[in-house]
Amino acid sequence: MFVTDSPRPSAPLGRPCRHEALLTLPAQEAHVSATRHFTADLLEAWNVPASERDSAVLIVDELAANAAQYGRERMTLRLVLDDGTLHIVVTDSGMAVERPRPDIASDEHGRGTGIVQYLAQSTEAHQTHGGREVRACLRCSP
Repeated sequence: MFVTDSPRPSAPLGRPCRHEALLTLPAQEAHVSATRHFTADLLEAWNVPASERDSAVLIVDELAANAAQYGRERMTLRLVLDDGTLHIVVTDSGMAVERPRPDIASDEHGRGTGIVQYLAQSTEAHQTHGGREVRACLRCSP
């Protein structure tokens, strides 16, 4: 596991401080709860209001669960709070095409992306050289 949390100065003066944190874990479902707890604790320390914090934790949970399910080696969570916007980025080392798992009923999966799109102001996903990256942005009250 690799963790960093570093406040970064923002310009011009008077703007809120930019915070950035990174968490890298094996892409395993057993580590999804660690991403939730990391996010909740960090956002509380960054003074993100409870309602936005809860939404962010749910977004992270859904994205980390997908990364754990489809990633091969590792998943990385990057959180950046800058000027009232929380940027949530989850990367994994998974394949581009997700296929439904035959051992899960169709009504028991597939809602995660919809939840993320509902809660976030914007989302995007794309294939990278080493896997996939999913980004979600969430406005946070000062």
